[in-house]
Amino acid sequence: MELRQLTSLVALEESGFNVTLAAKHLFLVQSAVSQHLAQLEQELGTQLFMRKGKRLIGLTAAGEEVLNYARQALAIRENILDVGREHVEEGSGLLRIGTTHTQACYVLPAVIRAFRKQFPQVNLQINQGTPQQLVELVVTDRVDFSICTEELGEHSTLTAIPCYRWNRSLIALKGHPVLSERPLSLERICNYPLITYTFGFTGANHMQTTFARAGLQPNVVLTAADTDVIKTYVREGMGIGLIASMAYSPELDPDLETRDLSHMLPWETTWVAYHKDKYLRRYQKRFIDLLEQMILDNGAAKLEEEN
Repeated sequence: MELRQLTSLVALEESGFNVTLAAKHLFLVQSAVSQHLAQLEQELGTQLFMRKGKRLIGLTAAGEEVLNYARQALAIRENILDVGREHVEEGSGLLRIGTTHTQACYVLPAVIRAFRKQFPQVNLQINQGTPQQLVELVVTDRVDFSICTEELGEHSTLTAIPCYRWNRSLIALKGHPVLSERPLSLERICNYPLITYTFGFTGANHMQTTFARAGLQPNVVLTAADTDVIKTYVREGMGIGLIASMAYSPELDPDLETRDLSHMLPWETTWVAYHKDKYLRRYQKRFIDLLEQMILDNGAAKLEEEN
C-alpha cells in the first residue's frame, strides 16, 4: 500500500466521486487515479466502492472505514512534513482557517493585519462554512483550525480554546418605533417583524430557546447566515434585526441604530479548534495567540470607554 493510493481515495471522496475532478485536484491524469483506486481495492481484497456500471458512486461500509484511516495516515504524514518545514522554512507556509461570515468580516481582519506584519511569507486561506461544515473541515485536516461559536467545543477529537464571549444587539432603521420602547423587552421585540440568523448559526439556537422559555414566539420573517444580508433587509424595511454586537459599526452603518440586548439574551462563546493530533507550527500558534490577545485588548478598551 502506498500513500498516493490513500491520497487518491481521499481526493475522490472530496470530489463527489468524480474521478476526473479528483485527478485535476491532484494534478494527475485520470488513468493514474483510477489505477491507484483499483490497486488499493485489490490489495485489501474487499470492495471499497459502490458502482453504477463503470462509475464509482459511493463507498461501502469497508470503504468508509478505510477512508477514515486514510485521512489519519495523511494527517500524520502532514505533521511529519510540518516538523521539517518548521526547521527549514520557519517563517513561511500556508495557514488555512475555517470560519463563519461574521467572524471573517468583523473579527478576523485586525488579527490578520497584525499576523501579516509578523509573518509576511505565510499565505492565508479562509474557508467559510456552516458550523457543522467547519467541524468536518478541521476533523479531516482540510483546515488548520476553525473558528466559530457552535459545535467546536463539543467534538471529542478537537482541542477547543475559548477565545471570547459576545452577545447580541438589535438593529433598526433610524426613527423606527422599536427604538423608542422603554424598557425594551423580549415581549416588545415580538411585536415587530424580526430578521436574524439561521438556526445553527451565531448563537441562534440559544436565542430561540430563550424566547421559548419566556413563553414567547418572535415573528421571524427572514433568517440568514450572513450578517450583511440581515442588515440589507433591515434597510429594506422588512423588519428589525438581531445580530452579533461586534457586527455593528457606527462608521459602516450610519443609517442604523442599535440597542444592546446582553441583559436579555445568553452570552455566547466563540472557539478556535484544531485536531488533537495536529502538529502546530510556530506561526499557527502565534495566530491563535494574536486572536486571543486582540480580543482581550479590544474588550478592555471598550470597558474603558464605558467607564
